[in-house]
Amino acid sequence: MLTDKIKELEVAKAKVQELEQKIVSERPQELAGLPGRYGFDSVNAFLKAVKEAVAAVGAAPRRGRKSKKAAAAAPKKVKKARTRARITDETKVQVKEMVLAGKSGAEIASKLGISLPSVQNIKKALGLVKARGSEAPAAPATPAS
Repeated sequence: MLTDKIKELEVAKAKVQELEQKIVSERPQELAGLPGRYGFDSVNAFLKAVKEAVAAVGAAPRRGRKSKKAAAAAPKKVKKARTRARITDETKVQVKEMVLAGKSGAEIASKLGISLPSVQNIKKALGLVKARGSEAPAAPATPAS
């Protein structure tokens, strides 16, 4: 029954709490005995050996912000300004010709130096995009003047 399960859960919680208290009380003694188990005379000698071992293995880099000295010593990254592609009437004509020649959008984008979404937008504006579920391209859009 449900009440039996609740009682069983309470017993388990009590046991977990008791184990946690034992761990907290026994941990200092366990840690104090580590240097002797590994053959060191003092805690300082043990800590020095642990630090050397970690350095030899190659500890993971520290997270967080770098110190001012480290930041000043690090080489500066030069950000290159991104240039925006100009979509001209000539570009649109080239896109149309390449689409009619059977080139993919990715090929067109890389050849003309424009993004794939730009190619898709041009195709859509020119009416070269197939409607969903149909085989023939949509009717060409008339240029607005």
